[in-house]
Amino acid sequence: MDLKLGGKTVLITGASMGIGEHLAETFAREGVHLHLTARSSDKLEALKQRISANFDVDVTLHSIDLSELGAAEKLSEAVGPVDILVNNAGAIPSGSLWDVDEAAWRKAWDLKVFGYINLCRLFYVKMKKQSGGVILNNIGNGGEVFDPKYIAGTTGNASLMAFTRAMGGSSLDDNIRVVGINPGPVNTDRIYNMLKKRASSDLGDESRYTELEKTYPLSRPAHRHEISDLFVFLASFRSGYTSGTIFTVDGGITSRRSII
Repeated sequence: MDLKLGGKTVLITGASMGIGEHLAETFAREGVHLHLTARSSDKLEALKQRISANFDVDVTLHSIDLSELGAAEKLSEAVGPVDILVNNAGAIPSGSLWDVDEAAWRKAWDLKVFGYINLCRLFYVKMKKQSGGVILNNIGNGGEVFDPKYIAGTTGNASLMAFTRAMGGSSLDDNIRVVGINPGPVNTDRIYNMLKKRASSDLGDESRYTELEKTYPLSRPAHRHEISDLFVFLASFRSGYTSGTIFTVDGGITSRRSII
């Protein structure tokens, strides 16, 4: 299937590891030029070398902490116009209301919640001037599964879901599509760290995390390509009538509900 993305430009935040890293490789495979951001310059440089060795695309790196005041504006100025914005930076800590103190809560939201909002504000204006674009927000199914042991994340993700729907509901008036993706557990270091933390608190032994993993659909988290391929499709003209909605990819976890 030809997605006709070759020659376009994407900005991906949080690109040095996990889903962001795989997104960079997947967009590169489609011939999309890359602007990649993360706090770790070493990891970004290693990713650039790997992509440049395999794909004929431009890769520009921006080592920046998007939780800092004014960082979004600095990044916007450095990047210039793009066709696609992928908001992906941010990992909100797990824990109950009493586990996550105010400082940790604010730090996480400054990066993810306000980071997404600030970049949308800046790049929406640029896209409108260039007669169109696509904004993809990687949110997470925590915004639909209200877990008190992930209270900061479930609250933050729910707000980003509302933000995405509010923005995307009328953005096609400006030929801009705003779409959210809610991955569930994905085969990255982050999910295994969360599983081990939950196994330690619930089972008394972090080495028993595999018992929790087996409760997932198909007894596994999602493969990374099962997430990144959706992003690339949604960025393409083949999804040109899609905006103001959220795609959940979690094997059905959010639908495992009962009236009892």
